[in-house]
Amino acid sequence: MSRRRKPSHGGEHEEGSSERWTTSYMDMVTVLMCLFIVLYAMSTVDKDKFEKLRLALSTGFGTTKTEKIDTARGIVVPKADVGKDGVDTTAFNAAKAEVDKLQNVEKNISTALQAQGLASDVTFQVTSDGLTISLVGAASFFSGNSAILQPDTDRILNVIGPAITGIPNQDAVEGHADGHSNPYPYPTDWDLAAARSTAVLKYLLGTGVPQAQIYSSSYGAARPLSPTMTPDQYPLNRRVDVVVLSQATDSVKLLMAKVLAAEHS
Repeated sequence: MSRRRKPSHGGEHEEGSSERWTTSYMDMVTVLMCLFIVLYAMSTVDKDKFEKLRLALSTGFGTTKTEKIDTARGIVVPKADVGKDGVDTTAFNAAKAEVDKLQNVEKNISTALQAQGLASDVTFQVTSDGLTISLVGAASFFSGNSAILQPDTDRILNVIGPAITGIPNQDAVEGHADGHSNPYPYPTDWDLAAARSTAVLKYLLGTGVPQAQIYSSSYGAARPLSPTMTPDQYPLNRRVDVVVLSQATDSVKLLMAKVLAAEHS
């Protein structure tokens, strides 16, 4: 009869137990080998296959292959940016639409003033802030130290009023003074300029401009037409600016400046 194996005691181990670690070690080596194979496969990309995959995904998500901005259907991009990637065409279209609206207001007013022979008394400027309609010319609008409207002023304001009433933009009436003489009977140039802007505002209200749409402000002599004006030009600063304020967001206003620069380039 064969003898039974005595159970192990103390420091003795069962037969073969000392080699079990090799199995775990081989499994770990196998996993590491697979990991390095995968990493190597990922590091060698087939460009043709990758491009096909990218286009397939693009088609699936409703986009089409393109390398440049499509300017063939009303998308307005400044000349300097034509052909560049990443231009927000939606924002440029919004900027262009706002510029067009302000320029149309300018055109309507200018045409009506020309018909009455008054175009030389008004200047226009479209910026990202809006359309500035400047009533310049002392003889036409204000005498020195006076906020009393001159005879031709009502004819000009009768053209401006209806033109700005038909659009929802806010309107600012900004008063100015020449700052080179005593403003008596007004205490300061600020008071004189404020009286001028208020006089124009009141007249525009009479033409139908809603009260909630318009407000007045005074800049005194702080904003001359030019910092290097000669004494004979000082009366030009006795003026009022009617500003049709832009409704665009700040980001669109930045693009409006680019649209205007592109139109004048």
